[in-house]
Amino acid sequence: MARIKGAMATRKRRNKILKAAKGYWGAKSKHFKMAKQAVMKSGQYAYIGRKQKKRDFRRLWIARISAQAKVNGMNYSTFMNGLKKAGITLNRKMLSEIAIADKAAFAELAAKAKAAL
Repeated sequence: MARIKGAMATRKRRNKILKAAKGYWGAKSKHFKMAKQAVMKSGQYAYIGRKQKKRDFRRLWIARISAQAKVNGMNYSTFMNGLKKAGITLNRKMLSEIAIADKAAFAELAAKAKAAL
């Protein structure tokens, strides 16, 4: 049997990591060992960031809805409770878009929410 060496696979694996680490500062983009650690850590940050993005947007939407609800004489929780009781099922993203773009429509929603309470 001929001896098989893994030089090609090893080089391919290392180049893949070094390519992912391109643009990193200092030795993190040049040395395989440091690049591997940096790429793994950046992957963790990216994973966590994808979860945080959802939280951050929800907080933003709630802040926008709350601000517009206060203009219409309600606080956020009573506004949302009123919408639920009125049978209006709009998600927070759409409510925040309405609050920004169409204040008259939001005022109508607030009136319906008040009536339902």
